Amino acid sequence: MMTKPLVIAIDGASGSGKSSTARGVATRLGLAYLDTGAMYRAVTVAYLDAGVDGTDTAAVTAAVVRADIQISTDPTDQRVRVNGRDVTEEIRSQRISSNVSTVAVIPACRENLVARQRAIIEAAPNGIVAEGRDITTVVAPDADVRLLLSADPAVRMARRRLDHDGQIDDAALRDQILRRDADDSTLVNFSTAADGVISLDGSLLSLEQVIDAVVELAERAASTRSTGDDKETP
Repeated sequence: MMTKPLVIAIDGASGSGKSSTARGVATRLGLAYLDTGAMYRAVTVAYLDAGVDGTDTAAVTAAVVRADIQISTDPTDQRVRVNGRDVTEEIRSQRISSNVSTVAVIPACRENLVARQRAIIEAAPNGIVAEGRDITTVVAPDADVRLLLSADPAVRMARRRLDHDGQIDDAALRDQILRRDADDSTLVNFSTAADGVISLDGSLLSLEQVIDAVVELAERAASTRSTGDDKETP
């Protein structure tokens, strides 16, 4: 038997399909699911609610550190609360999408969120699928499966448009996909796989095909680790 829960780390650019993939894999394998992007969006709500100036790094950081974030890890029912308020729908709004990079590019904010994310991963009793920008390299570099999911920019923009039921203009779409990627890439490299990280281009694959590929990697990792544990058992 395995001695510790299975951890799967998935990174990728906006619209690469990492969230849908992670939820699907978690559901298939009976694991918890952590959307770290939702956590960045949640603390964005916190700093905006605090009324601080986004250019005031110290004030933004203070609002982030003080924020009480509660995020569910059920892949079939994600709920997010900030300072006691349900913000599950609000974090997907254009207002939050336009301001989330303010938090994401502040190193102290990232450090605070990384610590929270690690705590959630460590507390998952059966294992977890965590996705974001720096999960494979910073948050969970020792994960059993480390994957960088990519897709062509045109494909990513088309997917994000579908997420909004087509109700998003081209400028807002480019802001969500291209500008946010450019901002976040100043601190995190999510375009090139680090050593030991598997690359998967999902541009021409269906969601189910991508999920199948990740599940296969996870089952292989679990089998390998279980075999190793068995060898150590007297």
